[in-house]
Amino acid sequence: MNGGSVGAEELAPEWPPVSAIIATRDRPELLARAVAAALGQDYPGILEVIVVFDQAPVREVLGPAPTESGRRVRVITNDRAAGLAGARNAGITAASGELIAFCDDDDAWVPAKITKQVRAMQAADAIMAVGGIKITYGDVERERCPPGGVVDLRTLAYSRLTGAHPSTYVLRRADLLGPLGLVDEAIPYGYGEDYDLLLRVARLGRIVVVPEVLADVLWHPGSYFSRRWEAMVDGLGYLLAKHPEITADRRGVAWIQGQRAFALAASGRRVEAARTAMVSLRRNPLERRGPLALLVASGLVSAERVMGFLNSRGRGI
Repeated sequence: MNGGSVGAEELAPEWPPVSAIIATRDRPELLARAVAAALGQDYPGILEVIVVFDQAPVREVLGPAPTESGRRVRVITNDRAAGLAGARNAGITAASGELIAFCDDDDAWVPAKITKQVRAMQAADAIMAVGGIKITYGDVERERCPPGGVVDLRTLAYSRLTGAHPSTYVLRRADLLGPLGLVDEAIPYGYGEDYDLLLRVARLGRIVVVPEVLADVLWHPGSYFSRRWEAMVDGLGYLLAKHPEITADRRGVAWIQGQRAFALAASGRRVEAARTAMVSLRRNPLERRGPLALLVASGLVSAERVMGFLNSRGRGI
């Protein structure tokens, strides 16, 4: 396969048109990097980039005029619920591609990302593809790649595949507009909308993992939800109530409640944090988030210090 420009008449039928959705808010320099990486894909098929401005004035985004290369940039505003979920849905409904690919505005795809994922979806008869990431946190870089193969609902009930970042998601637009449904805009603060989508896709069909780095992910103080503890508490509570697969798996309950306990402790709700941490530990004594939450609730260590330590190793809570 060749990474150069391909005329529309030469496109093989196995390369469906792709729409890349990049939701953004007041980060023009990072956005320019994300758009350039999307336009720089070696994918032989048609690829449009839809930039969705959310709660921010629309700005010009430079890109090529539509040509035989099959690349173009469209700029729209979020006319749905404010936030990431609504912005992604605005992009999905405006898209023309058969496949939808998400990218956060502070991330950047590697050149072969879409090509590798489309091939993997076809080989596995999958309706969605995800992949690994390289995390940059200050001067530290860490790679997080989930194991390859097909992911099922049972696995996702206790692990959201941290390496499978939403900036690696590729899925079918027809499913999003049909049996799967759009990104859930009702999740409090939009927290966990990516995990919710993974669970719903797994009920519908196969998710295939490309076990290598497909996107560079930047962690920084402006990252979504980097310190929004209330969002984590409410969003995870919503997911527990929505998805019986999680509550039916002791590891899943322990994992989610451990995260909630940490967020409660970080927000100063120490008694609730201790109770929730014990729920986590009773379900799975090996779940490490419960003890971390108890440490923060006790005042022995700050949530910021724990998060700084974890982030420097390419991990979150």
